[in-house]
Amino acid sequence: MITSFTKSLGLKLLQLGGLALVFGANGMNLAVAGDDLRTADKILYNGQIYTMETDQPQVEAVAIRDGKFLALGATEEMQKLAGANTVLIDLKGRMALPGLNDGHSHPTDGAIADLFSCKFEFSATPKEIARSLTDCVKKNPESDWIIGGRWDSNFFENHDIASPREWLDQYSGDKAVYFSDDSGHNGWANTKALELVGITADTPDPTGGKIVRDPETGMPNGLLLEEAQTLMESRLPDWTDAQYQAAVREMVRLANRYGITGIKDANARDPILKAYQAVDQAGDLSLHVAASISTPYGHREVPLDYDRIETLRDQYASDHVDTRFVKIFDDGVPTASRTAAMLAPYLPHDHFPDDFRGLLHVDEATLAQDLTELEKRGFTVKIHTAGDRSVRVALNAIEKAHHATGRFDLRHELAHAGYIDPADIPRFRELNAVADLSPYLWHPSPIIQSVLDAVGERGKYYWPIRDLLAAGAPVLAGSDWPAAVPSLNPWIGIEAMVTRRDPYGKTPGALWPEQAISLDQALRIFTVEGAKALRRETLTGSIRVGKSADMIVLDRNLYAISPEDIAETTVEMTLFAGEVVHQQ
Repeated sequence: MITSFTKSLGLKLLQLGGLALVFGANGMNLAVAGDDLRTADKILYNGQIYTMETDQPQVEAVAIRDGKFLALGATEEMQKLAGANTVLIDLKGRMALPGLNDGHSHPTDGAIADLFSCKFEFSATPKEIARSLTDCVKKNPESDWIIGGRWDSNFFENHDIASPREWLDQYSGDKAVYFSDDSGHNGWANTKALELVGITADTPDPTGGKIVRDPETGMPNGLLLEEAQTLMESRLPDWTDAQYQAAVREMVRLANRYGITGIKDANARDPILKAYQAVDQAGDLSLHVAASISTPYGHREVPLDYDRIETLRDQYASDHVDTRFVKIFDDGVPTASRTAAMLAPYLPHDHFPDDFRGLLHVDEATLAQDLTELEKRGFTVKIHTAGDRSVRVALNAIEKAHHATGRFDLRHELAHAGYIDPADIPRFRELNAVADLSPYLWHPSPIIQSVLDAVGERGKYYWPIRDLLAAGAPVLAGSDWPAAVPSLNPWIGIEAMVTRRDPYGKTPGALWPEQAISLDQALRIFTVEGAKALRRETLTGSIRVGKSADMIVLDRNLYAISPEDIAETTVEMTLFAGEVVHQQ
């Protein structure tokens, strides 16, 4: 097809990354949509293009003009839209999709960690952490602090370290050291770090957190659980504006590499908002970004500062940055720290009282007040709800807010809703509330083992997505990177949704395999449903005439391979608004 076509029009052929690009040598204009004489900027043809649109689910080719899909259909029809300067890309039978959307991530924090922090793998042993810390101390002679992580949630269950604080002291020299765990909800500090922030034997445990102490002396042993970590993190030195902007550019590069063209930052602090806007205004943000404005972390009995949130929304919105979102944390995590709010008690443990059911940050009445006011101001709220008790409280608060405002259109999200009481599953559809799930973790792994050790047998029944979909619940998926996962790679999450097995092949078995879903369902969640979460469903999320030309080209057809091979998928090309922003 391309040979006869290029000969007939006298086109010039160029090879780029294994894909054929064709440039017109003479003009050709055809009528499109009545009398509108237009030609395409780009035509991608000879592919297996899955549109995610029910009326035209698969096509061979698409034409792009001014960053939008101009037309789609058969190869020979799209080629008629070629003009003198049209770029034609032969997909050579490859599979293509709309760009993917990561609906829950901390991508700038992840890039900061990659670029500037003291980093080690979740699976790191004490010996490996000691080596990493020693190297970081040597490489940062002028710095007072070494900040990084992330250690496994069960690290101190698996390794006999009497004093985590003193253990770090052996390798930290004169530096203050603070490491986050894999969930991002707990911290580990050395003696100097505790001294610099004033955490002593006399410091009371904050409401909603725990300073773990030496049983004989009462001195902090270096572990700071849930809200106790905020005592440390609020005093840590911050990164510079230049570092934040470098991190945004790095996360954009990584996202585009994996085929992501839309992302929701689940907890965008002020400097992150500022960096998004700056990078967008510089023309370097090849992503649709939804920024969930950060709110105070931890136990709270007073309403939020709504005027401040509204000011940040208006101050930092830009072409590709939507700031009509807010993040509220309502509990912790159901790992060894036992900070997720549960309906039934955790397994007994020496560090926790009998019948312990976790921690609820914001009570139902306060949360309902927040949601009511935020709804009136047009915000979508992402609520961290890792336990089934916090899920119920959030659903109750959403119901009260909807009735108070009369608005059911704003789709509030319950993040990490892994444990849901069966009675609450139908309420997601009734309230138009989104189950914001973490499929990258839907398989046996060290962090899941930490959950099982804390929750017990019922911990095996984690993330009931099949039941949610059967009930008609809106569903969203996100990486939560850098928490608990090593990268933004969405193909890890997609494989785990379909198999419920470890895509890395490190841990045998399956996690509640009865809740596995189909590839069709998984791809729709990462495209169409993700776009809805970004409030960009009329612009992106599917391939349709008039939508932004956000599209990815894969190295394999996902429908022609074993589900266990999905995680190995490589994105060969990513287009954002019609521009090639990643080329393999």
